[in-house]
Amino acid sequence: MTSMLRQILALALLGLVLGGCASNQHLQTRETMRPAPVETPDSPEKVDRLWQVFERYRGTPYEYGGTSAQGFDCSGFIITAYREGLGQQLPRTTAQMLRHGREVPPDQVKPGDLVFFRIGGKERHAGIYMGDNRFIHASTSIGVTLSELNGYYWADRFTEARRFEGN
Repeated sequence: MTSMLRQILALALLGLVLGGCASNQHLQTRETMRPAPVETPDSPEKVDRLWQVFERYRGTPYEYGGTSAQGFDCSGFIITAYREGLGQQLPRTTAQMLRHGREVPPDQVKPGDLVFFRIGGKERHAGIYMGDNRFIHASTSIGVTLSELNGYYWADRFTEARRFEGN
């Protein structure tokens, strides 16, 4: 393999890693960008439905821009979990999710709230908090998985939580 080809491949890989899951694929039009208010799961039945979605997709590989069982990025997994588990629509990208919903103080995070993480200087990763310091998400390294907020990688990267609920 030539040196130039190796450099091109390395740059392409670096772009994918730094891009995280802040995908802008499948962007919504202005008319659909603002989703209807969404209610955070506050009942055991709703949380159980999110766990069922997680179990269905656990281990699905990470795919930048992915929104299906063939592969998910983090926001693609979140919108799928909310749609399939709760019948609710969320914004498509992490940036859009950060602009909507209500910020929740860290000590008031409840199951179903979205949790956001700063990676590479920008908030590029998100998951769904499930209680007991755990969240479900699509990891770039291992796909759809369960992690701990205070885990060695995530603890210093957690930035905020957002709750989507009706008015």
